[in-house]
Amino acid sequence: MHQKPSRVRTVVAPAIALVVGLALWELAAWLFSINPIIFPPPHEIGFAIADNALYLLFHGGITMFEAILGFCLGSIAAYLLAIVFVHSDLVRVALYPYAVALKSTPLIALAPIIVLWFGNGVGSKVVMAALVAFFPVLVNSVTGLTAVPQEVLDLMRSLSATRLQVLIKIRIPSSLSYLFASLRIASSLAVVGAVIGEFTGSTRGIGFVINTSSYYLRTPLMFAAVVTIAFGGVLLFSLVGYVERHVVFWKQNSESEVGK
Repeated sequence: MHQKPSRVRTVVAPAIALVVGLALWELAAWLFSINPIIFPPPHEIGFAIADNALYLLFHGGITMFEAILGFCLGSIAAYLLAIVFVHSDLVRVALYPYAVALKSTPLIALAPIIVLWFGNGVGSKVVMAALVAFFPVLVNSVTGLTAVPQEVLDLMRSLSATRLQVLIKIRIPSSLSYLFASLRIASSLAVVGAVIGEFTGSTRGIGFVINTSSYYLRTPLMFAAVVTIAFGGVLLFSLVGYVERHVVFWKQNSESEVGK
């Protein structure tokens, strides 16, 4: 049987890969005398993180606040709309094409319009994060809410169950695996959306730090900002996974049985 990797291996293996990658990067920068303004070696990025720790923490915290709030709002709106879609074919046929069109529009093209409507502050960045988190949650939630065997629905009807009872007792539990799969994707996309919003116009946040450090050729600080927000994105992704393990506990138990 296929064995799931141990928790130690899931931590040690990425750590070793990171150390090897950084060592090769450092060696290449030294051997080829790469200009640090173009591509700084890891030790300079490390110094930039250490020297600007509070600065990066402040701006990274703002970006993560925008991303998390947008992620929550976009995900909730998407799941509620998915419930409406499942119970009304007319609404689904009427609105789903527009959701697809919104997803197909490049976010960077919408950014100036969103900033114009919601201002240059936190609000526009939250909206950007919510928009990119919305679509994957909507699609997977519709799939999960409808992935109920017909015989189960027939049984509930034979017991005179209402639509609300079917939703709460059958559809929502069956959709949780699909929902959390999309939430993991949406959590990363929300961080991207918040940063893109900051690129368009902001005086705070990691996008602002990247813009200003690029303008003044402070490349190590720019890389440090990228590392900071990448770390924040990984933490948010891991948090969603942690919640999933405790909410969809039956999935973890079944996987453990298969691995034995």
